[in-house]
Amino acid sequence: MSQPALSSLSLQRTAEVPFAIYKWRQAALARYRLYPLTVFYTLYATLVLIIAFSRTRPWTTAAFFAAGWVTWTLVEYLFHRYVLHGRFPPGKGVIRRFLHERLDPLHWDHHKRPFDGRHISGELKDILPLFFVAAPVSFLFPVYTAPVLLAGVVQSYVAEEWLHYALHFSNSRFPLFRRMKKYHLYHHSPRGIDKGYGITTPFWDGVFDTRFPQSVRRSLSGN
Repeated sequence: MSQPALSSLSLQRTAEVPFAIYKWRQAALARYRLYPLTVFYTLYATLVLIIAFSRTRPWTTAAFFAAGWVTWTLVEYLFHRYVLHGRFPPGKGVIRRFLHERLDPLHWDHHKRPFDGRHISGELKDILPLFFVAAPVSFLFPVYTAPVLLAGVVQSYVAEEWLHYALHFSNSRFPLFRRMKKYHLYHHSPRGIDKGYGITTPFWDGVFDTRFPQSVRRSLSGN
């Protein structure tokens, strides 16, 4: 997709642009941003799993990959709560300036404009520096352990990004999906913004006492 095309897709919502058209354009922009991330981490995870399963340790491989899924749900919760919902005021020094300029716009703009395709999902470059450190370190251990664990983490990251995209742009009638969508959109409301940080699962919200009140959960679970 060309740069001019991307520019037209990121057109802001105006009275001249019907909401359905605006939403369609933003969904296309969000998908375009997700493709490189999806291809890169999926190829990496697939390659690691092929190598690991060739070492005749299928159950160990499967266990560590599943542990990667669980690990990601905790990382997702903590990152969403303390980084994306954190406040990094401006100040002197390279670190404080970096935190304010790089982290503050990551998520607050998403809450301001929840259908803006530029803020729905991350990009490949976002965690790539961390990945380039973690991946070589993981191979200090047998391939069916830490490398597979990391493969499970990054593949779960890909799945979570597509789930977040779907929660904003899809309208599936599947009951579980509809319930997850209502929970997430309530998090976008003024009453829910300081709770409900889990996207893939509400489990960690229960552990860290950031669940919505019971009356809200009951209402959201209804039709």
